[in-house]
Amino acid sequence: MVAGILDAVRKRGDAALVRLNDKFSRVRISASKLRIGKHEIAAAAKSVPPELKKAITFAQTNVTAFANKSKRESWRIKNRQGAWIGEMFQPFRRVGCYVPGGTAPLVSTSLMTITLAKVAGVPEIVAVTPPPVHAGLLYALDRAGATEIYRVGGAQAIAALAFGTKTIRAVNKIVGPGNAFVTEAKRQVFGTVAIDLLAGPSEVLVIADATADPAFVAADMLAQAEHGPGYQVYLVTDSDAVLKATQAEVRKQTARLTRKGIITAAQAASMVLVRARNMTQAVAIANELAVEHVEVMFASLRRAEALAKKLTTSGAIFLGPHTPTVVGDFVAGPSHVLPTGGAGRSFAGLTVDQFQRRTSVVCYGKSALRKSLDALLAFSQAEQLDAHAWSAAIRFGRTR
Repeated sequence: MVAGILDAVRKRGDAALVRLNDKFSRVRISASKLRIGKHEIAAAAKSVPPELKKAITFAQTNVTAFANKSKRESWRIKNRQGAWIGEMFQPFRRVGCYVPGGTAPLVSTSLMTITLAKVAGVPEIVAVTPPPVHAGLLYALDRAGATEIYRVGGAQAIAALAFGTKTIRAVNKIVGPGNAFVTEAKRQVFGTVAIDLLAGPSEVLVIADATADPAFVAADMLAQAEHGPGYQVYLVTDSDAVLKATQAEVRKQTARLTRKGIITAAQAASMVLVRARNMTQAVAIANELAVEHVEVMFASLRRAEALAKKLTTSGAIFLGPHTPTVVGDFVAGPSHVLPTGGAGRSFAGLTVDQFQRRTSVVCYGKSALRKSLDALLAFSQAEQLDAHAWSAAIRFGRTR
């Protein structure tokens, strides 16, 4: 299915986007209306509640500070022969940020992707999100620094970013989370365009010892289940008491939540509670599952930190009883775009340096080259590449 969508957009461009928007989002938008203009953005901003605007500013401040701290800077040193070598970091010219919308417009994802691109200095930041676009989401996209915003979602949006259409020019790199179709589309276009990581349906795993508050554990699990079936939720504990009390809290708290129907379905399909023999086994389970969010819910922060050092595949780790995953989702500072589906074994979460191109830089003077000549000739001879040797030797009047 995803391959067919990608092929349709590659061959038919905007016409395919219009048809697929209509099919999957149930919204008919002409090609000329795919891009959201400045007047529409300004009108949306007027309808956004002041408290949401304040929250967006609050979060963006933290995300910006974290990104500025972790941004790579160009550097150089001299090697032992006196040549200078280094790295140069430059922003990608054009990136595409996928921001999920639909029934749960992810306003925060605007900040967790676009803000990083802006800090990195990317001049063209393209945002795509499914229609209809929530006013708060549109405001956040603009506030974060998007230079172009399009109302198109799903695998077709990834195709447009990768291959380009008449309306949406192709980008150098695609970032952002999405459902299984979006994630698969990113996997298939990799090579045509760069991608960040495979960030699919969200996951949380709570490691709880006997000191954990079952009400806190249940609340954090239900926050994840609120996304619906397919979003994995785990509890791993070495305490029978915590396990039983958490089950009771899940039932109790679910009854008073707005999305209890969705949450109940998620519990049946995606919620797993595990009684571990001990914390060594709990760590082994967490490392094997390689879950996106891992909460270490111990009353002792010292013990939580010690255990966290043994977690080697987690997308993000949240320590102690007062660090629910929601702070990472919305305001803490690190991007909430994280590896899912076991990808944490190979990928890290989205960081500002992923919006930067790395280029190594090398500069040899004649003296440094002379000091390296014997080694160059030895390598060239071993690899039977005499032209390589000649390219260095000729600078010193050597003959073949």
